[in-house]
Amino acid sequence: MLALATIALSAPPPASAAAQDAPSAVIDVVEVKGRIDPIVSDFLRRAIASAAAAKSEVLVIQLDSPGVLLSRYDFAALAARIAASTVPVAVWVGPTGAKASGATAALLASAGVAGMAPGTRVAGLKPADALAAGLVTTTDPTLGEFVVGLDGRDVGGRVLHTAKVVPEGETLRRQQAGEVRFAKLGLTERLLHLTVTPPVAYLLLMIGLLLIVFEFFTAGVGLAGITGAVSLILSAYGLAVLPTSPVGLFLIVLGVLGYSIDVQAGAPRAWTGIGVVSGLIGSWFLFPGDLRVPLLVIALVSGGTALFMLSGMTAMLRARFSTPTIGRESMIGQMGEATTGIDPEGMVDLRGGKWRARTNRATPIPAGERVRVVAIDGLLLEVEPETGGAKDAGH
Repeated sequence: MLALATIALSAPPPASAAAQDAPSAVIDVVEVKGRIDPIVSDFLRRAIASAAAAKSEVLVIQLDSPGVLLSRYDFAALAARIAASTVPVAVWVGPTGAKASGATAALLASAGVAGMAPGTRVAGLKPADALAAGLVTTTDPTLGEFVVGLDGRDVGGRVLHTAKVVPEGETLRRQQAGEVRFAKLGLTERLLHLTVTPPVAYLLLMIGLLLIVFEFFTAGVGLAGITGAVSLILSAYGLAVLPTSPVGLFLIVLGVLGYSIDVQAGAPRAWTGIGVVSGLIGSWFLFPGDLRVPLLVIALVSGGTALFMLSGMTAMLRARFSTPTIGRESMIGQMGEATTGIDPEGMVDLRGGKWRARTNRATPIPAGERVRVVAIDGLLLEVEPETGGAKDAGH
């Protein structure tokens, strides 16, 4: 963000003694970028409280937001909190290319002063139109000039002192006065805020589902499963905040399930077609209106999903079940070791790989014990203890 201490206006300012002797001010500047969600709302409330505690001269909100993801009640409460702040609040829509769309324009009305940069839009209006409509009172190309321009403004009966007059040769100019404190969302907050971007929430959802399926077919709990679980958790936050369609979400899950069924069968069949169609329809209807995931993103993710499931997963399963003799049946009678307790299900180490295993409830097997494979049920090994099992009993 711009360092304000070195910024000055070229326009000739009033060189009054009051301006020269203005007390040093603390100016708080916070950046709000992206849709206003609960994370951003809490951040702004904390910023207002912090500015009040520090008795700051003004709190400046640098705004670039395409919309709001709060309920009407919560957004109205946020706007009321800004309007009731004991420290004057100013909102600047910038830099160039920024916008305050939809309900976010209401924040400008709640603030004591509102401005925008050239090349920005407020409620779809360009600067000249926004000025004429009274949505903003000033247009400034930079944040520094906006802050300096606040000097001398009366906001709620309080005259702001944000600039000082300094000599420059034979002329006078104004520059930002006092300490400027910048604040942004913390790392965790930025991560959660990112997940409420529709393409990001969608991508995290697909990554999570595919990695969980991959981990299921590899019959273990490894890095892919952990990454998939984290992706689903992050996606769940985004989906909870965004206006997510339950039908769209169901169709996406159904699509991944359809692929999985044919992967298990070993060849693409009817369920693959169901997976493709369900995935495409669900992706398009996952979010409504202007929140919809772009078609290009849907096409890329859908193509990657098909390639992963029909090519990568199939090849992995062939490698997984290939053996130097007659196939998986050759593992029957083989000895392995329980890597977790098996009661009735768990994991075993066999032939250098991790396998899901199941035993009779009457013969639970603790971790570290030797086990014998007695049957194979798909990807699940039926096992028994090395001693005390059916073989030792003569069955």
